[in-house]
Amino acid sequence: MYQVLYRKWRPKAFADVVGQPQVTVTLKNELMAGRIAHAYLFTGSRGTGKTTCAKILAKAVNCLHPVDGDPCGECEICRGVDSGSVMDIVEIDAASNNGVDNIRSLREEANFTPAAAKYRVYIIDEVHMLSTGAFNALLKTLEEPPAHVIFILATTEVHKLPATILSRCQRFDFHRIAPEEIASRLTYVTEQEGAHIELQAALLIARLADGALRDALSLLDQCLGRSKDITVEVVNETAGLVGRDHLFELTDAMRESDSSRALELIDQLHNSSKDMARLCEELSSHFRNLMLIKTMKDARGMVVVSDAEYERLTKQALAIPLPAILHGLDTLQTALEKMYRGGNRRIEFEMAMLRLCSPELDSTQEALIRRIEALERGSVRVTPPRAKPVEQKAQATSTGTEPGPEEESETVPLPSEAEVPPERPTRNPAAALPKKEVDMLQEKAERLAEWPEILRVLRDYSRSIASAFNGSTAYVSGGYVLIDAPNEIAFRLLREPAQRDHMRRAIQQVTGRVYNLGPYKPVKTEQAGEDPLKRLAGLAQQEGIEVIQK
Repeated sequence: MYQVLYRKWRPKAFADVVGQPQVTVTLKNELMAGRIAHAYLFTGSRGTGKTTCAKILAKAVNCLHPVDGDPCGECEICRGVDSGSVMDIVEIDAASNNGVDNIRSLREEANFTPAAAKYRVYIIDEVHMLSTGAFNALLKTLEEPPAHVIFILATTEVHKLPATILSRCQRFDFHRIAPEEIASRLTYVTEQEGAHIELQAALLIARLADGALRDALSLLDQCLGRSKDITVEVVNETAGLVGRDHLFELTDAMRESDSSRALELIDQLHNSSKDMARLCEELSSHFRNLMLIKTMKDARGMVVVSDAEYERLTKQALAIPLPAILHGLDTLQTALEKMYRGGNRRIEFEMAMLRLCSPELDSTQEALIRRIEALERGSVRVTPPRAKPVEQKAQATSTGTEPGPEEESETVPLPSEAEVPPERPTRNPAAALPKKEVDMLQEKAERLAEWPEILRVLRDYSRSIASAFNGSTAYVSGGYVLIDAPNEIAFRLLREPAQRDHMRRAIQQVTGRVYNLGPYKPVKTEQAGEDPLKRLAGLAQQEGIEVIQK
């Protein structure tokens, strides 16, 4: 009979357990020193090795020829435990044996000496499922069991255990296994099964397993049923990661406030037998990915998708403000709760999408924040005073055309001074920082990932100013944003106080912080024919020293 991979490749010794050295090393040292406790508590998330380590420990304390704390695997006790013929090691599922009578029966059995082994070991899985009366019945036996009895309790929800139980056990916490360690184990198992798996495919399975090696092996088992050569495409198809275009389409409908399109998509998905609660969960997970990408410098390790979908998510995240993403998460989670309380799933999901497409229909705090943020970005346009001639000339030079009457009047107002927090005094010209200070800042500068979105916000203020920064990049260093522009027009605009305020406020809207502005200029090598006196005069002018020419 075929045996699934997670059972076939279950570790037989502590050395084979993956990703839990804080548990296995301690247990081996205790066994070698003969310091065997009467009660152990193994806690951690699913698939991390709690039951596996409990079985290894039960064999190790009874092994006739242990090897450095590990069971030998060859003596009659080890073979009997593996085959299930040794009755002195008892596994109890507390989910189905959670009553007082079950624990009383266990206490009576514990008084009898082992039949074949040295210790009678009770492995109680999901111990948090025991009733209050069962816990009370277990307390005295757990505190002072017979000399030949060892209890090993395993649970995923340690917070549900009474403090009286916790204080009577040696506690070992199992951590989620790192994706790299899971991928290494998957590669080894695949090779032993006569198949091949790509490294990226193994890492994708590891991220999908969310730290649970058992889940990873189960998914690998499914992939091997599809193909002996496991690629990223095979994993995507097996795990159902393909065909998720509807999530991007629903999000775009929300971003464009197209409620009609959103309802049409929901109708199509409903007619194709898509469960609305499952769809709501998937869209909520999609918004979570957008939130992580939006707020983290590198969210690749936390977003479990293929590389192509990650690029698509990044592009969509840059186009949606963070308040809108948070509003989407809150609305979808509320809709999901109502669905599971018995509401009509389709109607709840349709109402949620209408609220996301039309925030004015939603009275929650998140919707109000989203609407205020849209106003700050300049959704409502007014006609401001005419620009100064110098500013108009700089704008016309940057675009290569004379500004028309419509372009001069269509400028989105900036937030009032009351809406902008007070900022520290800054040097007036953005490009007039001393060279030493510029060099020091550039050494610690990091690329500003939100720069494309900042330019998009700046374009709402004035398309002419934003066009002057086409092809530019920006870097963050301390309290400065250093701008690397391909032309001098951008720096000329930043010397104007009004335009400099435009840029600072656009940066503040996207990043939430107030920065000073400065230039980022690549280091240029000195030309051999350069006049040293002119170079010295230039350095002196940068430092603010007046140079008198004769």
